[in-house]
Amino acid sequence: MLTALCTKGVIIRATQLFFLSILRCLQVVACCLLSVISCVEAQTPTNVLIVGQIAEPKSMDPHAATALNDFRILMNIYDGLVRYKPGTLDIEPALAKAWTISEDGTHYSFILRQGIKFHDGTEFTANAIKFNFERMLDKSHPYHKTGPFPLAFFFSAVEKVIVKSRYSVEFVLKEPFAPFLSNLAYPTGLIVSPAAVKKYGKAFGRHPAGTGAFKFAEWQSHRKVVVTRNDDYWDGLAALDAVIFRPITDANTRVAEMLSGGIDLMVEVPPDNLAMFKKAKDLTVYEQTGPHVWFLILNMMHGPFADKRMRQAVNYAINKQALVNSVLQGTAVIAAGPTPPVFTWAYNKTLQPYPYDPGKARKLIKAAGYKGEKLTFYVTEGGSGMLEPIAMGTAIQADLAKVGLKVTIESYEWNTFLGKVNPGLGEQADMAEMAWMINDPDTLPYLALRTAAWPEKGGFNSGYYSNPEVDALLKEARKTTDQEQRGQLYRKMQAIVHEDAPWAFIAHWQQNAVAHHTIKDFQLQPSFFLLLKDVQKLP
Repeated sequence: MLTALCTKGVIIRATQLFFLSILRCLQVVACCLLSVISCVEAQTPTNVLIVGQIAEPKSMDPHAATALNDFRILMNIYDGLVRYKPGTLDIEPALAKAWTISEDGTHYSFILRQGIKFHDGTEFTANAIKFNFERMLDKSHPYHKTGPFPLAFFFSAVEKVIVKSRYSVEFVLKEPFAPFLSNLAYPTGLIVSPAAVKKYGKAFGRHPAGTGAFKFAEWQSHRKVVVTRNDDYWDGLAALDAVIFRPITDANTRVAEMLSGGIDLMVEVPPDNLAMFKKAKDLTVYEQTGPHVWFLILNMMHGPFADKRMRQAVNYAINKQALVNSVLQGTAVIAAGPTPPVFTWAYNKTLQPYPYDPGKARKLIKAAGYKGEKLTFYVTEGGSGMLEPIAMGTAIQADLAKVGLKVTIESYEWNTFLGKVNPGLGEQADMAEMAWMINDPDTLPYLALRTAAWPEKGGFNSGYYSNPEVDALLKEARKTTDQEQRGQLYRKMQAIVHEDAPWAFIAHWQQNAVAHHTIKDFQLQPSFFLLLKDVQKLP
């Protein structure tokens, strides 16, 4: 009996070893296949630029998109009536070759270029302009429900769009609106094909058609967006055959792909890796200051931050210099308010950032009657201009703990994060990270600090800040065409917002990118967009 059991045991053991060896062989084959796939992906095609992006895009519809991550793709598929002159935030002609403005600043007349076609073969005319803006602004428009269009705020001053002829169009404004041309150059002002919108409806964001230097080819979710050269482009052909935008949300993976040759160009380089990339002989690092603000939204609708003393306490409690020096490795400067200093004519130089003062923070917290309530802090895993969001969020949590605030972090993927923050923090969270890249001093405060910009009213004031004086200043600044007068109004607004502290003002970022040495004629833009038409990829 014992012999039989031993024999049976030997057979069983032999069988186990046989199947184990088969399993190991399969594992080896799988590893080999993965290695082959990795090698194939690492070998970037000739004259095809591979761009490593920080997140999966949400939509290829410029009227629906809100994130810089998406804008960097869209600016290469579409054109607007006007555009930013390369290297500046100055306006130059694009689909419109000329324009005039009435003396009272309420009529903008554009003469359009002729002979331009959308990527779907339909002609670009004044009727397309009318369709685009009425789609965004007119709730009764048959294709308005293909939205939502959260940045239609940019054109809220438009009363009507009049087609004067096949190639001329006039915008009639309700009142003078100083940022109008600048907003037309922003991605929300990009012109889409009416025929494509009619064909795809709500799915247009997955089937984009513009007039840009590159045409949409495919979108494999969480893998890549591919655009190919538009051989009929009105403003000269792109040097590249195609561009592939790869969403690589993990910063370490993005760095590894850059070093291995899996991507040619990487945006938003983690600060810890900048020095290494600068030393690499086959890589070029690009850096430029731009109109960026990184801040924490504080919930004034519910919870402890309805009290101004608590909001000011957060600003005193955060060691912003340590964040800039340690986490961001000197790639940013401390923020004093909602307006970036790059707008020299509108920036309030008299404002000083809240100093790091834990003692003062504790006194304010005690005076506000905080009783140890749990504070929920929304943090993103990565997104447009978010500057090491996990590391920053963790460091901020630690600073707030030192002054007695009990903060719990909830982290989310970028698009999920936006889906939680943009509708308003409500009763769900007390604070959230946020970053904006803006084209005018009007943009961020108008969309995120006015009472009329509360989420349920269509804006991005997710913390429910409200100050009638700020509302009045922003309204007046929009109507003022004299830049010096506008600047004075914005400076007053900044002083009030600094005192009210609806946000914790953290930093202004110096944007960066790194490219392989074979990439030529690339430059960073003050707008933070990627303009790739003239970029070359040498053999």
